[in-house]
Amino acid sequence: MNTYKRHRFPPDIISYAVWLYYRFNLSHRDIEDLLAKRGITVSREAIRLWCIKFGRLYARRLKRKHRGYGDTFYIDEVFVKINGKQHYLWRAVDQDGEVVDVYLQAKRDGAAAKRFFKRLLRSHGSEPRKIVTDKLRSYGVAHRELIPETIHSTKQYENNRAEQSHESTRVRERGMRRFKSAKQAQRFLGAHAAVSNLFNLGRHLIRSEHYRYLRTSAFAEWSRVVA
Repeated sequence: MNTYKRHRFPPDIISYAVWLYYRFNLSHRDIEDLLAKRGITVSREAIRLWCIKFGRLYARRLKRKHRGYGDTFYIDEVFVKINGKQHYLWRAVDQDGEVVDVYLQAKRDGAAAKRFFKRLLRSHGSEPRKIVTDKLRSYGVAHRELIPETIHSTKQYENNRAEQSHESTRVRERGMRRFKSAKQAQRFLGAHAAVSNLFNLGRHLIRSEHYRYLRTSAFAEWSRVVA
């Protein structure tokens, strides 16, 4: 089936606009101007609809092709206010900084923790060797009932990796002037995490030649996903 059937613009333009939106802190208006500079006239509303439809599609494909996560999960939750109501954004990253899953929920009790852990187990395919969390009791409940054999650490400062991983989401949230609904937030965050994982190359840890090679490989993978 043709993914881009009945779309007036060619796939290269659509996928480029979606990539810009999820890769950088840009609004739909910003992308409209960037495309206009290249002689491509498209409305911000069209770009918004592309990001909704194809962002979700590309994210699913990226997840299917993902090479797998590490054996240690760093898990944390932060509050997100949507339409005046407080929600909690649960996030898990592995030891390489890859986002295993993000999940928006209305609570952070034991039931919410268990729902998130079940999602993690489905994403990972097996139990992690170790999880690192803060001292929220809900994590202990989920750990005891779902993965009791997994090492559970709550040492101070050890979970900084997960806490810092929220920063990119906070930046985008401010740029979007807050999320408009829980559904919109979950949709955006899922696609944003998948794209971030693909281009999470650890630039500050490797030589420039190796970084350029990895970046080329990431672009090649992106081209296969959007084809």
